[in-house]
Parts: sequence; C-alpha cells; structure tokens
Amino acid sequence: MRSLMYLTTTQPDIMYSVSVFSRFMEHPKEVHFIVARIILMYLQEMSSYGILYKKGVEFDLIRLIDSDFVRDTNDRKSTSEYVFMFRSRAISWSSKKKPIVTLSTIEAEFVASTTCACHAIWLGNVFVNVYFPQEGPTPIYCDNNSTIKLSKDPVLHGRTKHIDVKFHFLTDFMKN
Repeated sequence: MRSLMYLTTTQPDIMYSVSVFSRFMEHPKEVHFIVARIILMYLQEMSSYGILYKKGVEFDLIRLIDSDFVRDTNDRKSTSEYVFMFRSRAISWSSKKKPIVTLSTIEAEFVASTTCACHAIWLGNVFVNVYFPQEGPTPIYCDNNSTIKLSKDPVLHGRTKHIDVKFHFLTDFMKN
C-alpha cells in the first residue's frame, strides 16, 4: 500500500484508485489484492508515460477542482479532487474523501473549492519563497454552474444557508 501511495506522487492518474483502495487496508480481503494487482498492471502498461516540464510554456498557476455527491453508498460522504497546474503540468493534486456528509451537489463543490483555496494560499506562499510570484488572481476551474453563480452572487437563500461560512471564505479568497 505504501508503495502505491508513493507512486501517486508521480502518477496522478492513479490517485483516485489508490485513495479508494486504501480505505480497505484495515481489513483487506482477496478482492482488494486483485485490485492492487490491476493497479500495478496499469502502471506497468503506462510506464513509458510521465510528467515532462518544459521551459517557455504557460507560466500561470491554475487549479482545477471536481467533487462528487454521495458516491460512497456506505456513508454517503463525497470525494473531492483538485489539481494545480504550473507551466501546463501538474505540480500538486489530491483526491480525498471528505470527513463530512454534504447535503447537496453545490455544497460538495463548495467544500472542494474551499479545500482547494486553502491549498492555493499555501502553494502561493511557496511560489513567492522560490521567486515565482504570480501577478493577478489564480483562476479556479469548476464544472458546477450553480457553485460558480453562487460564488459570484452573495445572495444566500434557505437552500444554501448551511454553506454560509465556506461561502464567505471562498468569496474573500476570490477578492484577494
């Protein structure tokens, strides 16, 4: 398991599979070892692929987020993913099951956006310290229109009041 977790640092395409697989390591069954072999066979097939960083391509830091809504039928918790791109290459990514149960798709996307924004603050500070300060805002690409509209319009109504704190954090982050 630790070897697969280590491999996710260079193979972001296996992040979600390894994340789900790791949830069963406390009491693994035969099927989990079969899944591990499938992941390893996939890695063997893809061994010639990798991440190549080139000079002179897009300099901006961008981030992409996505979240599911109650994918896990056991506890109905959502999984959110994000990836940070620099010079058109992935430099940081995550696929993580959330510790809370979200009540709607928009809340699941807001939780993912907030997690991504917190990581962006940290990563932005790292970039400043290694002399790559970015000018202007860092765009967040989100595929949920309701989340985008709500983040731009501060009008909260009864159906979205429960995400008020995350909303204010995200809108403050977007302003700065």
